[in-house]
Amino acid sequence: MPPPEPTSPAFADDLAANHFDIAGADLLVGGIPVRELAARYGTPLFIYDGGVIRRSYRTLAETLSGFARIHYSIKANPAAAVIRLLYEEGAGVEIASLGEYRAARAAGVKPGDILFAGPAKGARELETVVSGGIGEIHLESFEEIARLTAIAARLNATIPVSIRVNPVASAQGGAMRMGGKPAPFGFDEETIGEVISKVQSAPGLDLRGVHLFAGTQILDEAVLLAQWRHGIDVAGRVAAIAGHPLKTIDLGGGLGIPYFAGDGQLDLAKLSAGLPGLRQQLKSDPLLADARIVVEPGRFLAGPAGIYVAGINAAKVSRGTRFLITDGGMHHHLAASGNLGQIIKRDYPIVAPARMNATGRFPATIVGPLCTPLDTLARKAEMPDLGAGDLIAVLQSGAYGRTASPVGFLSHPLPTEILIESGKIEVIHLEQDSQAGARH
Repeated sequence: MPPPEPTSPAFADDLAANHFDIAGADLLVGGIPVRELAARYGTPLFIYDGGVIRRSYRTLAETLSGFARIHYSIKANPAAAVIRLLYEEGAGVEIASLGEYRAARAAGVKPGDILFAGPAKGARELETVVSGGIGEIHLESFEEIARLTAIAARLNATIPVSIRVNPVASAQGGAMRMGGKPAPFGFDEETIGEVISKVQSAPGLDLRGVHLFAGTQILDEAVLLAQWRHGIDVAGRVAAIAGHPLKTIDLGGGLGIPYFAGDGQLDLAKLSAGLPGLRQQLKSDPLLADARIVVEPGRFLAGPAGIYVAGINAAKVSRGTRFLITDGGMHHHLAASGNLGQIIKRDYPIVAPARMNATGRFPATIVGPLCTPLDTLARKAEMPDLGAGDLIAVLQSGAYGRTASPVGFLSHPLPTEILIESGKIEVIHLEQDSQAGARH
């Protein structure tokens, strides 16, 4: 395999300038230099900019106005401060576990604004959310139907449910396909008649709608529109078989953000231009005309707002390759290491947040402290001449960071997490045993 090509520093620099402010040598998040935040809180450190999250939400909400409501998929970043901010903006939430339900409720989300999906919902967590209140539960197996039927009888409750459908292959797209093949997610599209019959014969279950999720990290608006069009078609068939109008059509998430040089940016103007056709598709079916449409993005809302900051502990050259060895790595940010679903490992955009005006750039391999070659954050990044005591910052890190990573591996401290908005800092998690405190 040939050696990796150096990552274009222009891509990272442009992303940093698009989302944050730069003042001389300093990258500023929420108006505060990253170097000051690292000195105060130590490294490794996740920093989220609340203003960037709000801008992402408002831009998407404006695009989807009159078509769909946004439910934040909190698996992307379940920090209470992030959930609360997006809920304040008007988003509902989508969860996939009892822990996420509790996180949403702790952040002030009302039960009716929560949708519960996931292929392995157990009896205890189902009963807990039904008892506490839930907007909808999205059914993904016949066992779930049986469990909820028993819970409805035991609690003398009527439980709102939707059927999650595993769509046919022609409706797929994105970097990670969630359906169109044998999958644990939902019911195969070709079996929906049997599923509807089972749900309608189950006392205590109120069949309200349908849920599809075809893929993730979609950067092509035409793919999204085609998936949503297919989702509405499936919803029409479900309504016709069920014999009554649907109240909810959840078209899933999957809206992507650029991580690598050459990645496109989802064109929201073109996405908006395709929505009148979908509205007409809904209006033409009286069983769908009044349905509430839902989309459930996660990374699109949270991803661009976050950076992961690590301190350099050592710089060395081994057989012609320059290594920057940091106190952070794959145990905190598995996705950036390329070990979270990437087939071909490519480098996330990385900058030196206290050397933004540096002119000389040199190829460097950036690695973490773990005793494994998998702990590599960049294979050939173009960086200033950095050494011990300097900082690196991984951009696009607001989603699938700490909670998507093996934080217990080698028993290093957890990273601190903070959210900043208009100069005000909210500490999400403060790791007292920081590796970096002694550096500053």
